Amino acid sequence: MKVLSLLLSFSLFLTCGGKKVKKENDYTKLREIMVKEQIERRGVKDKRVLEAMRKVPRHLFVPEDLRDEAYNDYPLPIGEEQTISQPYIVALMTELLGLKGKEKVLEIGTGSGYQAAILAHLCKEVYTIEIIESLARSAQERLKKMGYENIFVRWGDGFEGWPEYAPFDAIIITCAVPEVPPPLLEQLKDGGKICAPYERTPGVQILTLFIKKGAKIDTNYIDYVRFVPMRGKIEEGR
Repeated sequence: MKVLSLLLSFSLFLTCGGKKVKKENDYTKLREIMVKEQIERRGVKDKRVLEAMRKVPRHLFVPEDLRDEAYNDYPLPIGEEQTISQPYIVALMTELLGLKGKEKVLEIGTGSGYQAAILAHLCKEVYTIEIIESLARSAQERLKKMGYENIFVRWGDGFEGWPEYAPFDAIIITCAVPEVPPPLLEQLKDGGKICAPYERTPGVQILTLFIKKGAKIDTNYIDYVRFVPMRGKIEEGR
């Protein structure tokens, strides 16, 4: 009877383990489809960006009841009236920064931490700021559990940037802004890039790449997008 009991226990272990492995394999397959159908097909070519999008488990950055939707081509709510951007936009904004591997990047708008995780595979260090305390805390805990040691999370107003660790090679803003906050331009290296949803006129957002060239800022308009607005000090001018 003991032998039979052990065999049954072992069988149940294999069955449960098999289901878990199958589920993870499903997510891996969904990521591959996501990259091919949503990202590569639309013109994102940077191989390092594509590989990062294949690696990072997006389903772990959304609420548990939405995990089956994690690899679909649209943003998802993450609480506090905030969203995680659609995969294509994450990949596009990342590619626009042109990262090579040794950069120090500042992110404004941590959210659930997904964009920071993607960046962590492509640069040396990621400094990310989130104005909503609950999101900052949960993202910090999530990223730590996942083993990211080159991501540093701060709860605060992204308008002021993170001067203690400036200058930055690149800055990514994951919320809509009517202008690039002056402190962020000051903290950007000469030749550095800022990628942001730029609200040129009320209600119209254009994904924009700003390149700092001395006292001059080159502006490159990419495509129309829709992001939640930046909160905090920047709202004083609205």
